[in-house]
Amino acid sequence: MIDIHSHILPEMDDGSGNIQESIEMARKAVEQGITDIIATPHYIKGKYENDKEKVEEETRKLNQVLDEMDIPLKVWPGQEIRISDVLIDDYDNNKIMGLNASRYILLELPLNHVPRYMERLIYDLQMKRMTPIIAHPERNLEIIKNPQLLKELIWKGAYSQITAGSITGKFGWRTKRFSKFLVHSGLTHFIASDSHNVGNRGFQIREANKIIEKSFGKDAVNGFKENAENVLYGKRVKELLFH
Repeated sequence: MIDIHSHILPEMDDGSGNIQESIEMARKAVEQGITDIIATPHYIKGKYENDKEKVEEETRKLNQVLDEMDIPLKVWPGQEIRISDVLIDDYDNNKIMGLNASRYILLELPLNHVPRYMERLIYDLQMKRMTPIIAHPERNLEIIKNPQLLKELIWKGAYSQITAGSITGKFGWRTKRFSKFLVHSGLTHFIASDSHNVGNRGFQIREANKIIEKSFGKDAVNGFKENAENVLYGKRVKELLFH
């Protein structure tokens, strides 16, 4: 199983605080049945400026430690990029990257709204042959109030990724209900952990998959797993619709 969103790299953002915590996260991931993780430290201008070169180097270091400890987990480089009006400039300057250097780029919206320039940003990224994946839209307050906003972004060519903890109820029953609505409506394409630690922000993908299977069937679980694999290897993502 592949996790496309995790803050497992140490001392880079609000995720793992040190190498020991990263090791513990890796062990928990293996317990969940995860074989590959895309490390996606925050890239936020003026706060967490984890550029492409730094992420690739820290990913290499963590893989070396995991190899030495015989932990059967492979970590791949990526970023969770907070959208901004200079994002395209950062891409042109080789500061940001796709997930595992693929054409899929993980974008984070502000918590409380969807900036009006978002559609233009999707278009500009597509002109660079990049495909946006919107991280955890189920926790965006404006999308919760008006899901049509997410639908329009997907029509424009974006994909979306729900956090496993949202499915399990980690963020409350309203978020859980809305997440299942997004799955039912075909408005999401990935389930990922967005793991930050081994405590209150753990993986929970296995638990989320059980809920998805009960609500939507085994094909839904397999569809989300296949799409995660398609991102890792730069293949085409599939549209998903389950009832």
